[in-house]
Amino acid sequence: MARLRNKNKKMFVKPTSKKKQADVDHITGDKIPKSFVFARGKLPGPLRQLQMNLRKLMLPFTALKLKEKKRNSLKDFLNVAGPMGVTHFLMLSKTETAPYLRVARTPQGPTLTFKIHEYSLAVDVAQSQLHPRCPQDLFKNAPLIVLSGFGSGEQHLKLTTVMFQNIFPAIDVNTVKLSSCQRIVLLNYNKDTKLIDFRHYSIRLQPVGVSRRLRKFVQNRQVPDLRNLQDVSDFVSKAGYGSESEGDDEAATVTLANDLGRVNKASTKSAVKLQEIGPRMTLQLVKIEEGLCSGGVIFSEYGTASENGQEKNQNNGEDDNDDVEENDEDSD
Repeated sequence: MARLRNKNKKMFVKPTSKKKQADVDHITGDKIPKSFVFARGKLPGPLRQLQMNLRKLMLPFTALKLKEKKRNSLKDFLNVAGPMGVTHFLMLSKTETAPYLRVARTPQGPTLTFKIHEYSLAVDVAQSQLHPRCPQDLFKNAPLIVLSGFGSGEQHLKLTTVMFQNIFPAIDVNTVKLSSCQRIVLLNYNKDTKLIDFRHYSIRLQPVGVSRRLRKFVQNRQVPDLRNLQDVSDFVSKAGYGSESEGDDEAATVTLANDLGRVNKASTKSAVKLQEIGPRMTLQLVKIEEGLCSGGVIFSEYGTASENGQEKNQNNGEDDNDDVEENDEDSD
């Protein structure tokens, strides 16, 4: 007799657990900074694309698919940031004169406001290159940060340096894996123009003294076409050693401590190549506030409100003195 199946019995299904992102670096022990990139107000199409480019740049410790609504206030983002361990906000906005980027530390500030003079999207940078390079595995690790020209000792430049250094995870040079160093963010400050050049590059290494044809053969793992060659040595010597893109500058070469990929081996020299992947921005620091988009003004490119008020009162006082002198002359 067939065994009757109990219809009321429910089948047990093991829940699938997603891998939780670490909040603390297991090597350095420091808290990993995380960020939200969102808009304040309505943005035009190009600035919306710039927002997505910035989210991709901040990977993997950011919300790439963060959904916003018009009714969301800054307090809404702040309430969500605490449980998720978010430490920084990057906020884009647009006025009648120019777009702005605000970088803030949560939950209590400070907030740095930058005026965006010029910007280029990642797609524009790729279209300007003959061989664009942006594989998906570039964004598995956070980028390195390099700051240049910020060492003048001024307070607002020190705050800018600390803000951008803390927005990306710190690394330990003694334990860091070379395979995780695939991107770099460069900020260069020009003290004459007071502008900051913001650039985003990918890092790749090429072995010095190896022909481009051999590199392609090792990397692609494809059988080369030898039909028109008399000997295998012709394939090796045809392209010569080195390549047209390989620099001779010794400062651009490094000696690897361990193997990196199939081509770059330990104890051999490799040339460091940087290729821009975007986005690109030209920024100007216009204001620093103590709190989160509020509080006292620590720095203002156009002067603080108190300074402007003092100058205005001083000018009014000078005008009054001139009127008194003119009245005295008329009475005489």
